[in-house]
Amino acid sequence: MFMPVLSGIIVSVDAFFIGISLGLQKKCKFLYLFIINLILISLCIVGFLIAERIYEYIFIDTDLVVGLAFISLGSWYILSYLISKYIKRHSEETKDAKVSSKTIIITGFVMSLEAMLITIGITFVFLPHSTFLIPIVVGLAHFGYSALSFFLVRTKHMRKMPIGIAHVVSGLALITYGLMAVFIEFGI
Repeated sequence: MFMPVLSGIIVSVDAFFIGISLGLQKKCKFLYLFIINLILISLCIVGFLIAERIYEYIFIDTDLVVGLAFISLGSWYILSYLISKYIKRHSEETKDAKVSSKTIIITGFVMSLEAMLITIGITFVFLPHSTFLIPIVVGLAHFGYSALSFFLVRTKHMRKMPIGIAHVVSGLALITYGLMAVFIEFGI
């Protein structure tokens, strides 16, 4: 029971940095973040129900698949940030580009789908002992992390944090969970 909860808390760390990026946008209100997280919790529950249904149809060891998927996702997250940073440095775009409502909606959608996939992955790793606690922990951890960072960034203390730290820590959290799943598979 402890490991699924710990897994949900670890892989939800990226929500902390999503809350920071949304909090830095003057256009984004806490209500938007709240609505995003309601949708996210709903998708976590859907992910849990889907995982239980399709688990028996997967013929490959799910621990290994989930582990490699999260390691790949975390690595991709870090590399995509570094590549986009390199491209922005060499382009003529200004740093003061405005963030649209469309960007906030897309961020919320991606965050929600990612949380649903996290829920499916954790459910796969701990089946047949997975409980309904998994989607609740993942959803509430995402909400807690993103709300905390959203409010912290609105204070003067956190505005100076380099945004690159957010991407690297988020990616490392996903890689850490992927390694945990692989270690479970190999009994390490």
